[in-house]
Amino acid sequence: MKVVTVDEMKCLEDRCAAEGITTDMLMEKAGLSVAEEIRSWRGGVAGSSILVLVGPGNNGGDGLVAGRHLHDWGAGVNVYLCAPRKDADANLKEMVKREVDIFDIQKDAALSDLRRLLSSSEVVLDAVLGTGRARPIEGALKGALETVAEARRKRPGMPLIALDIPTGLDADSGTLDPACPGADITIALGYPKTGLLTFPGVEMVGKLIVTDIGIPPHLSERVSLELITPEWVKSVLPSRPLSAHKGTFGRVIIVAGSINYIGAAYLACMGAARVGAGLVTLATARSLQPILASKMTEVTYLPLAEAEPGIIDAKGAVDLLQQLGECKALVVGCGLGQHPSTTEFLKEALIKEPHRLPPAILDADALNILAGVPQWWEKLPSQVVLTPHPGEMSRLMDASVSQVQSRRIQISRETAFRWGKIVLLKGAYSVVSDPEGKAKLSPYANPGLASAGTGDVLAGIVGGLMSQGLSPFEAAACGVYLHGAAGEAVSEEMGDAGMLASDLLPVLPKVIKRLKENPSSE
Repeated sequence: MKVVTVDEMKCLEDRCAAEGITTDMLMEKAGLSVAEEIRSWRGGVAGSSILVLVGPGNNGGDGLVAGRHLHDWGAGVNVYLCAPRKDADANLKEMVKREVDIFDIQKDAALSDLRRLLSSSEVVLDAVLGTGRARPIEGALKGALETVAEARRKRPGMPLIALDIPTGLDADSGTLDPACPGADITIALGYPKTGLLTFPGVEMVGKLIVTDIGIPPHLSERVSLELITPEWVKSVLPSRPLSAHKGTFGRVIIVAGSINYIGAAYLACMGAARVGAGLVTLATARSLQPILASKMTEVTYLPLAEAEPGIIDAKGAVDLLQQLGECKALVVGCGLGQHPSTTEFLKEALIKEPHRLPPAILDADALNILAGVPQWWEKLPSQVVLTPHPGEMSRLMDASVSQVQSRRIQISRETAFRWGKIVLLKGAYSVVSDPEGKAKLSPYANPGLASAGTGDVLAGIVGGLMSQGLSPFEAAACGVYLHGAAGEAVSEEMGDAGMLASDLLPVLPKVIKRLKENPSSE
């Protein structure tokens, strides 16, 4: 599913016009689709009291069309004009023709009409300001929106539905005007806008529904940002032929663990195994191998030389490089630490002979160590997936975490282009970008995943998928989705407090099974 900026949406509308699909036609389809979503959600609207808050532009026009259809289906509709509409407004005339009660903020200085309507309405539709908002909200409109927000607090059972975006939310950046009342449901028109999937705006969106407004799909082919859908994930999941053997599903080598972070190695290896990798080999400090072997019986081991107990020595790079011939994917970094000897090991393994590396996933301490290497991206092969969380990204970029978080989508795309690598920027609504400009956005934000070790599981998942033949970009995007879907499944069962990274592991095969059987259920 495409995700668009305001400019991209304007371009789509212009292309529609060039094909004979006018603004009025799009508005009619948009309003009808919104009304149908409301009717479906409520199981019918006959007898329902619905208040439509109408602004001055196209968003208000969409709201009037939706209100007209809801009225025609038997709802008791009231219209509250939050700004003047043109006298020739055809959609407003249709409401007048139907004798719908219309209230005007210009005649409601004390907002008493608005408060009375809010106190008796079962549903409120926010069609005030859409993607065209450019200035801070002030004056009477600010007072009206604050009144709506107050009514929401007093009547939590009164749902507020935003048409396209909640008024006061920046459709590109996700920044919020203080007057934004938020929404329980947001019905995005045609395509979701980037601001609906960007913090802090996403916290005001409620449930996000995307509805068709009649834009021909071929017109959006140039839009390069997509929301990852279960249908897409199903289409790229590795096949499992009956004639398969373990070699069919590839070997992944995972370089992980140190004396203080033994569990990271376990989580990464099991993440790879649980998504179907044929053979998982753990390369770790020699003294850690017996400890991990007692917990992981299905994994094979490559014990590496140690500088001291639990710390890989630089000499271990030779043994690792000798094992890469049959390896389909390499995962490096989970729990390795940043001991000087480990730093030298990574430089020897990753930078000295990069032509010997298979497609690789670099995570955690691999990224932290690389951040100290000048022009590090020029020293790595192109078939690399970087999986930083915001803190690691800030070190790689020499920027602040707040700078990274304020422009997550753009940062992921810009760095992928600059570095020539796949960049998977982790966090709520993780972003996966490639150097050619493609980007995919995770549909998941789950506080239960904000705990130690979940990133190690993700790195293993991506490596396990890559070992089965997925391209680095496909493996990263598919892995992000499976990781998020597993987190959702665990949260549904046990809540989002106290979720452990290891709770994801047994759920991953079940998520894959459900996707293959019925992707629409995810």
